[in-house]
Amino acid sequence: MTAPVAIDPAFENVWDELVWRGLIHVSTDQEALRALLGGDPITYYCGFDPTAPSLHLGNLVQLLTLRRIQLAGHKPLGLVGGSTGLIGDPRPTAERTLNTPETVAEWVGRLRAQVERYLSFDGDNAARIVNNLDWTAPMSAIDFLREIGKHYRVGTMLKKDAVAARLNSDAGISYTEFSYQILQGMDFLELYRQYGCVLQTGGSDQWGNLTSGTDLIRRVEGTSAHAIGTPLITNSDGTKFGKSEGNAIWLDAEMCSPYRMYQFWLSTADADVIERLKVFTFLTKAEIEEYAVLVESEPFRRAAQKRLALEVVATVHGSDATAAVIAASEALFGQGDLTALDASTLRSALDELPHAMVEAGSPVVDALVATGLVTSLSEARRAIKQGGVSLDGVKIEDEAAVVTGTLPGGVSVLRRGKKTLAGVFLS
Repeated sequence: MTAPVAIDPAFENVWDELVWRGLIHVSTDQEALRALLGGDPITYYCGFDPTAPSLHLGNLVQLLTLRRIQLAGHKPLGLVGGSTGLIGDPRPTAERTLNTPETVAEWVGRLRAQVERYLSFDGDNAARIVNNLDWTAPMSAIDFLREIGKHYRVGTMLKKDAVAARLNSDAGISYTEFSYQILQGMDFLELYRQYGCVLQTGGSDQWGNLTSGTDLIRRVEGTSAHAIGTPLITNSDGTKFGKSEGNAIWLDAEMCSPYRMYQFWLSTADADVIERLKVFTFLTKAEIEEYAVLVESEPFRRAAQKRLALEVVATVHGSDATAAVIAASEALFGQGDLTALDASTLRSALDELPHAMVEAGSPVVDALVATGLVTSLSEARRAIKQGGVSLDGVKIEDEAAVVTGTLPGGVSVLRRGKKTLAGVFLS
């Protein structure tokens, strides 16, 4: 059973919960923000640029932060950047490749559907999804320069971290990407005017863009607006979070299977797992403190990692998909029935293992070599003779045994020893 999607009653103010969960790395006036979030409903937003066909785990931090604040009674705006996605915010090292308008439009639709999954569109504080292309496209370059650009000072813009990093690099920075912070600032101003939006959330690496909006609102409207920058999530060993063997952990199931995502969370280090539970789940403070004790007293059980994987995959992909990947994970490692697994889940699980395509009826010894479980046919025969090989959960005793693909979807699972597995797909 997963935790209910709710704010923690242990905290009187959602601001205090955000602080406890480690979600406030940088912000505008903290006392003002605490009063704002503890008072009458406000409108707030976070933007997501379609620079890829899917959001990823870094974006999930923002999506869950949006939801937490909505659960406290406030009104979220999920902005999908149809215009800023055509530009791309400056990366620290090199200029982005500009995608075609058609590609960006397609990705806007995909990201919009993803954002919608994490927010509620019912009740007095129902969410809205907005697209900044709606107010940017009709504006001429002259109007943009006169109405927005005149409020920006180049000296201030040059000091922004992303811009400064690029200016000091060999790549430099184009005027296009240099202008990105103005576009994002204009978004905040437009949302303030249309919806009374007074708070923007985002990653701390976006702080220069976040304050671009608060500064613009102050200059143009003469009033205060606020920003929260969440921390960039890193592993305790200093490596980048959200990567698995060099590949991003995407929220789209076609780009990252639920099984792969589940295994990613299961592999979380003990030193990181409690902080991950705070950021990526709706478990309460009391529940997380209980898991902290288990990490210290019984780390070999990996109870915190299992709960983390369960909660996040259920949040992203739903309870049915989560149950299927847990069943696959247990069956593959000898704690369940391989023949009872869902075919697509089993296939995606085997994709994450060493695997090979072989012809139906091929000898098991050939499949052992093809999958890399052994290096030679003689080693394969020796492993079988020693009783260390199984196919689809059944020990192989005959060196002449063949691969049959009897599991759902016409695949097979080879095992050497207790924990070394490989997938076999039949051609």
